[in-house]
Amino acid sequence: MKVYFIGAGPGDPELVTLKGARILARADVVIYAGSLVNPAVLELTRAGAIYDSSRMTLEETLDIMERSVKAGKMVARLHPGDPSLYGAVAEQMEGLEQKGIGYEIVPGVSSFLAAAAALGREFTVPEVSQTVILTRTAGRTPVPAGERLAGLAVHRASMCIFLSAHDIEGVVAELGTAYDQDTPAAVVYKVSWPGEERVLTGCIGDIAEKVQAAGITRTALILVGDFLAARGKRSRLYDGEFGHSYRSGHR
Repeated sequence: MKVYFIGAGPGDPELVTLKGARILARADVVIYAGSLVNPAVLELTRAGAIYDSSRMTLEETLDIMERSVKAGKMVARLHPGDPSLYGAVAEQMEGLEQKGIGYEIVPGVSSFLAAAAALGREFTVPEVSQTVILTRTAGRTPVPAGERLAGLAVHRASMCIFLSAHDIEGVVAELGTAYDQDTPAAVVYKVSWPGEERVLTGCIGDIAEKVQAAGITRTALILVGDFLAARGKRSRLYDGEFGHSYRSGHR
């Protein structure tokens, strides 16, 4: 037996991958990341032992995994979105390796992708932005000095900021050192959660006021960049004058 790290997706149970859902349906033990995972996702599991890791330490989590695997049980570790983004999975994998326990990662749909879908926008718009920056502000978990928002903002790329809605004023202050005040901005709360998703749109100059008025402080993504307003920019991929290995260009 081994431990399966599964991306629970952004919130909608139907956005769990087929592979992830199949494993959840078979798992004897499920450990999920508290309020970050929509409880509706747990309906994909069968009757068994379900643990909320929000009140558990790393050692307690690893202990449950170890005891379960040694008892011949299949363990599913549920992380919101995709485990590779702000999932704290590296330390869990290292712990399992030290215990000689195997694991497999099943990727999931990240919330930043679901946010773009909710807004009906593309992060990589031709001639507008071909770079996406995923980041967060410093909190109790610091960020490296070279990754401060003000430094990243100088690229004027498409940006998605995680875990920072509680400091929306600080976010826009740092972004405003490089982006214009009328640069489009959006905040998506509980993206894809049925009946709970909220989408706020505006610009760097007014998005903080809108977020505060809505009382949003967590479980939200902040998106910034000209990609949010870009329209009418055609990709060369489908341009009849642009040839590639599958199609000859013509005029």
